Amino acid sequence: MSRVAVLACAALAGCSLGPDYQRPRLDVPASFAATADTADAAWPPPEWWRNFGSPELDGLIAAARAYNTDLAAAAARVVQADAQVRVSGAPLLPAVEGTGGYQYQRSGTGGSRSRGSSSLSGVVNPATGLPVTSGASGGNTVRYFDFRTYSTGLQVSYDLDFWGRNRALAEAAQASAVATRFDQETVALTVVTSVANTYFQLLAAQDRLAVAQRNLADAERILGAFRARLSVGTANALDVSQQEALVAGQRASIPNFRNNVEQQRIGLGILTGQPPERLQVRGGTLDKLKLPLVAPGLPSDLLARRPDVANAEAQLQAENANIRAARAAFFPSVQLTASGGLTSAALSTITGPGTLVAQLAANLTQTIFDNGLRRGQLDQAKGRYDEILATYRRAVLQSFTDTEEALTALRFTTEQEALERLAVAVAQRSADIARAQLEAGTIDIVTSLNTQNTLYNNLDLLTQVRLARFQALVNLYKALGGGWAGGTP
Repeated sequence: MSRVAVLACAALAGCSLGPDYQRPRLDVPASFAATADTADAAWPPPEWWRNFGSPELDGLIAAARAYNTDLAAAAARVVQADAQVRVSGAPLLPAVEGTGGYQYQRSGTGGSRSRGSSSLSGVVNPATGLPVTSGASGGNTVRYFDFRTYSTGLQVSYDLDFWGRNRALAEAAQASAVATRFDQETVALTVVTSVANTYFQLLAAQDRLAVAQRNLADAERILGAFRARLSVGTANALDVSQQEALVAGQRASIPNFRNNVEQQRIGLGILTGQPPERLQVRGGTLDKLKLPLVAPGLPSDLLARRPDVANAEAQLQAENANIRAARAAFFPSVQLTASGGLTSAALSTITGPGTLVAQLAANLTQTIFDNGLRRGQLDQAKGRYDEILATYRRAVLQSFTDTEEALTALRFTTEQEALERLAVAVAQRSADIARAQLEAGTIDIVTSLNTQNTLYNNLDLLTQVRLARFQALVNLYKALGGGWAGGTP
């Protein structure tokens, strides 16, 4: 092939049938409804969970990042996607194959074969340079000629990518590999937030258990006082019976709270990639944890911080490349094949003078009729693109929705916790007064029971509201991408 032809093929190999990828237009709001337009952004740091001030939580998340099976599977998918990039990119360069061969042949001339002796005849085979073996039998001589042929060579084949099909397939594989990495980040964010939420549920369960045990202890102390008064005749059996009923009910609730604690502890096992029997979690209380500040910036900035949005767009880019490849399949394919090598009659001359063999061929292939196969493949690629486009738009909307929901939940749970703390303070004061008056005999048992139940319910509700506030904060961290900033706005 001449130099001009090579340059022409190289130019044609860069052809593309389009369409070039263009980011779809999106309906992006100017600001979030749950925050002021002038609010300063406080994006999550990469290791945002450390802001809660819990070394045990830090250790659990470190274990999850190292041993979680979902993360391991996501990492394996990345390896597969990278391998597919190499597979899809292989046709962009020529394929080179080495060949080698050996052939042996013996032929004989002379009389018929029979028993006798054989010897070297002194005659040399001109093809191999080896002596000819001869045998004698009944006066007849048979001569055997040995032929050995050795060959080596190279074969180069290249599919000229006139219409950009191979390049489009390689670009699709590359975009898919990028999408797989974004998916890995999404899985990591999901695992980390799941660990944090489960740990906070464990602490809340321990707090609720502590409230129940405290109220049980108070009720038992009052019961003891009633029994003492009954023994001296200053209380009646009904008062004692009512207090015993309260104590029994509170005692019966304890196993359920303990079960909740253990269930959350067990749930941390699969998240951290270890059997729950080996997991040691001390826990504690939500009251000792910090509530860090986090706030979003503009909605347009959010799109560059969500790995799921980046994943959806990378898939869209991959499918756009697949459409180009499907279009290129309608056009002829051209393959060049070149081979060359040496053939020698003896191994000793394989590196010396021999017979040089060379061949150059070009093959043009065009499908005449495929019963709608290629048209169907193109329509399938277009339909897949439209599907992923809808998925991409939904991911964008989901990012705004998640952020608004988390911001709203955080605002109202913060307000509710402040009000509930006030309610607990009032209920505690009322319970203290009722207890003192009950011991003095100035109020009846019903009033005392009501104040105890009010305090217990408010303390338990406070724990649940505080958990909801922590969960809203974790959800906000997740909605804002968890400190990830690998996308392109």
